[in-house]
Amino acid sequence: MKKLFILTSLAGLALVLANCSGSRKLAAAPKLNYETSLKAVVATECAPCHIPEKGGKKKPYDSYASIKTDIDEIIRRIELNPNDRGFMPFRKTAKLSDSTIALFKQWRADGLLEK
Repeated sequence: MKKLFILTSLAGLALVLANCSGSRKLAAAPKLNYETSLKAVVATECAPCHIPEKGGKKKPYDSYASIKTDIDEIIRRIELNPNDRGFMPFRKTAKLSDSTIALFKQWRADGLLEK
């Protein structure tokens, strides 16, 4: 009886393992895009200086094209410390959060998608 139980258990385990596949791929994380991931952050964090309609007098960052063109410089400057020359956001006394900075970096890594 004990042997029959062990044999049945092993057969069941073999059947389960035979249907397992190690070749299944995990779904890739969706890539970030400007419209859904970055536009609102830029409007909030870069205003009013870089948003002309809010009285900004610096280079405008109110479009996908302008952000895409300057992404390396934007990332460089938002990573600076508040007392470093060129720190952005200029009028703030603290850096953007690490998650916000990571958002800009991930958007660049994902290929600077617009939509």
